[in-house]
Amino acid sequence: MPRVTIGLSIVLIAVGAIAYVATAFASWTALIPAILGAVILVCGLIGLKNQKLGIHIALVVAILGIVGAGMNVMQIGALIAGDAERPAAVVTSIITFVLLIVYVIMGVRSFIAARRWKNSAQAETAQQ
Repeated sequence: MPRVTIGLSIVLIAVGAIAYVATAFASWTALIPAILGAVILVCGLIGLKNQKLGIHIALVVAILGIVGAGMNVMQIGALIAGDAERPAAVVTSIITFVLLIVYVIMGVRSFIAARRWKNSAQAETAQQ
């Protein structure tokens, strides 16, 4: 999971940088995915040394990012209709939102698998 976290952070940084350039450097808010990616990168690096701590923090940051991006994702109808006030922000938020949702699902599945493995290892030890 730490490598997945680092990979996600690189993608988010790229999304933020591309959005900032695509909006002609008009607003620093286009860099929000990059800032989120930088925080998740630090968590991934922590996860290389202490996986449980780093990935838990990264997942909390990802959930907060989902909530934040969700506000712009709600404007997808306006984007499709061509009435979106800031279409680049909506598109960037949708990309960020989807990436973070996939990451959280992967993280939860990873924790469930680790818990099952731990429980089965404990059951094996108890039987011996």
